[in-house]
Amino acid sequence: MKKYYLLFPLLFLFITLSAFDTSPKQQIIVSPLEISSALKEALVQGTNKSITQLSAPNGFFGNPLVKIPFPPQAQKAEGTLRKLGENQLCDNIILSLNRAAEDAAVQAAPIFIGAIKQMTLNDVMNILLGAPDAATQYFKRTTTADLTARFRPVIQVSLDKVGATKFYADGAKIYNKVPFVSKINPDLVDYATQKSIDGLFIEIAQEELNIRQNIGARPSPLMQKVFLFADKNKKF
Repeated sequence: MKKYYLLFPLLFLFITLSAFDTSPKQQIIVSPLEISSALKEALVQGTNKSITQLSAPNGFFGNPLVKIPFPPQAQKAEGTLRKLGENQLCDNIILSLNRAAEDAAVQAAPIFIGAIKQMTLNDVMNILLGAPDAATQYFKRTTTADLTARFRPVIQVSLDKVGATKFYADGAKIYNKVPFVSKINPDLVDYATQKSIDGLFIEIAQEELNIRQNIGARPSPLMQKVFLFADKNKKF
């Protein structure tokens, strides 16, 4: 008898989901398994596309939404350095920051796959029928710590490889010699790591919105069916 009792919650959910739309011509019947499979397919698609775009050459540097500038506390220093004729040095620092982010972005793939695999049915339903960035917010909660741990050493190596740490240290040294200015910290790694992760979530949020709003971004029949159900029953 126990195995039959275990079926009752899923059966109830199946009936509940199919009952949202009572019009015979518009009725969409979806099972919990279909919802879970379709949403996870969409999330894999969206995260993979985001990672591919950002890890490509100029993925960060050529995208104004995620391009990494001088650290906020050093932007005044950037202006001063440019006035001192150090334009090339400033340009090298900015390019190096973005190249490091592009190098690190590819590290995100297994972390997102792990977060997708551990989703509960409750997570799935909250994302599917939730806010336009519900999936992005889920990823922020579940992956930020792992992304930081994975990105930081890659960014450290990349910044060293392309000379960013030297460029920035040189810039900080020149600027810190200017009389009456607040000294700047020459450490770039934490800043570049955080901005890389921020940019990744910006890109993922765009892909999430694209899948929610654009039928053409739902390539499989299952995704089309489940997101049509979501379109008719979403809470937001």
